[in-house]
Amino acid sequence: MQVYGDNDMKKTAVYKWVKRFSEGRESVTDEERSGQPATSRTEKNIAKICQIVSENRRLTVRSIAEQVNIDRETARKILTEDLDMRKVCAKMVPKELTEEQKQRRVTICQDLLERQ
Repeated sequence: MQVYGDNDMKKTAVYKWVKRFSEGRESVTDEERSGQPATSRTEKNIAKICQIVSENRRLTVRSIAEQVNIDRETARKILTEDLDMRKVCAKMVPKELTEEQKQRRVTICQDLLERQ
């Protein structure tokens, strides 16, 4: 197991695959699964998100997902994979500093000025 390091399969998984292949399985690809197909990543939602982002590029993924009424991960995938965007959230929120933090910044700045 030293060959594969952390990427090695557990013994139980190996036994399951051996059993599957001995029963006649010939492929390692996943088979079709039952369940509801993903319906949030549609052309309609992609176009809607594209319009929302073109109107305001400073929105968060969460707010975009809420506007379109889909989950955040789907909205993120639409933005990054379908619309080929890298960073959507550029929203700046003012930060309130405590008095101690303000004084520390002043002290650091004074020290830097004295070094010059």
